Amino acid sequence: MTTFLLSFIDLLFTAFTLAILARVILSWFRFDPYHPISAFLHDITEPILGPLRRYIPPIGFFDISPIVAILLLQAVQFVLVQVLLGLTV
Repeated sequence: MTTFLLSFIDLLFTAFTLAILARVILSWFRFDPYHPISAFLHDITEPILGPLRRYIPPIGFFDISPIVAILLLQAVQFVLVQVLLGLTV
């Protein structure tokens, strides 16, 4: 059961990280923001990126909130995995 839960957490956090990276890459190109893929990526990543943008100002023209979001996701994933591994001992 714990192995399944660890795999699921890993899959979930990896998918979310990839969605953030895809959104960043799409922002570098002239991609239609109303395209279904772009809208989907916006809808699933904005709940994390939006609040971070309120607290983290851009550096010049660079929005660093995706970097902070990915670092936070990795930290939360690490803590969850450690807690689950601690429960199995």
